[in-house]
Amino acid sequence: MHDPASAGDWGGPFRIVCFAQAPLEVEIGVDPFIADVAWSWLVDALHSRAADYTFASGTATKTLSTGFGTLEEQEDTAQIEIRASWTPLGDDFAPHGEAWSELLCLLAGLPQQEGVASLRARRGSRGNTRGA
Repeated sequence: MHDPASAGDWGGPFRIVCFAQAPLEVEIGVDPFIADVAWSWLVDALHSRAADYTFASGTATKTLSTGFGTLEEQEDTAQIEIRASWTPLGDDFAPHGEAWSELLCLLAGLPQQEGVASLRARRGSRGNTRGA
């Protein structure tokens, strides 16, 4: 977003606003620290890409669902959702896009940097069938 009139509130004339969600294995979804881990992935990605920023804010929400009634036969499910915004410093927005992309890859369970754990996506009947 761009609004020079909001520079006082945002810390600059631009604001990056993002949203992502990913399925989780229920065992991971019940981890009390999973929201903290997901948020730290965003912050770590911004730092690893040298994306200078200020005024970071957002939420990391985990959801656990159990079906009832006609949905009772469905398995329990879990998901993580990240809503984030921050003010980029300078006019090079590429590192910010790269950091967001890195976070999306981590949430999708794609190979990541050494030393970072993966949130394996819960695979149900709609799982990957390539090569089967």
